[in-house]
Amino acid sequence: MPLDYVDFEDAKQRTGLRMVVVTGVPSPWGEAAKGILHVKQIPWAAVKLDQASETMTEWTGEQSGPVAIYENEAPRGGWAEILLLAERLAPRPALLPTDAGDRALVLGLAHEICGEMGLGWCRRNLGVHAGLAGGVGFPKPIAQYLGSKYGYRPEEGDLYAARVIDVLGMLARRLRAQQADGTPYLLGASLTAVDIYSATFMALFKPLPPEQCPMPEAMRPAFESMDEATAKALDPILLEHRDFIYAKHLELPLSI
Repeated sequence: MPLDYVDFEDAKQRTGLRMVVVTGVPSPWGEAAKGILHVKQIPWAAVKLDQASETMTEWTGEQSGPVAIYENEAPRGGWAEILLLAERLAPRPALLPTDAGDRALVLGLAHEICGEMGLGWCRRNLGVHAGLAGGVGFPKPIAQYLGSKYGYRPEEGDLYAARVIDVLGMLARRLRAQQADGTPYLLGASLTAVDIYSATFMALFKPLPPEQCPMPEAMRPAFESMDEATAKALDPILLEHRDFIYAKHLELPLSI
């Protein structure tokens, strides 16, 4: 179901949960947050990110999305903060295990996908790296903006590439071991947050087709371009897992 975006000034006056999101492209951090709220059936008001709005930045505390604001509580812009808020607002279905060891494992795996120097972070910086070098990556103005915002350092290009390959390989091996145990999920026999993160972050490698993921076609090459080593590390099981999670648990087409 398409999101019903509300005006920023209207959102500020509302109660309940509001979330500022990136529009136009399948930003995986935002799509993961939307997926978590969908699974938990938490009602929320969607607000389009306007990076030029000083008043929006003052309200959210940053020029990016997603940022969740619940009632009069402080804004939450981190992936883990948003997940923990959702767990609090709707404890069932739980996306974090109750067992401390399994919970730590889910959060650790999620950080490898969502956190600084994780899969998404490094893949985004590789797009910056390629775009600034004149290759197939983000268009140069976008690459310059993203690079300055998210800590891109040109001398770390090889490190970003190695981290992407390492995390893709880890996730693929884990899925194969889980399938051998008779489950399609990354941990245990039911959906956890890390399944949602893995599925949504595949957009940085192979976005869903246009009928499911409408986005400017000029941007697709920036998402899909990869070298031979990365393409080899993108095991088909990762995309099969993505398709399973979307079909069984998330909402299509994406509303971006």
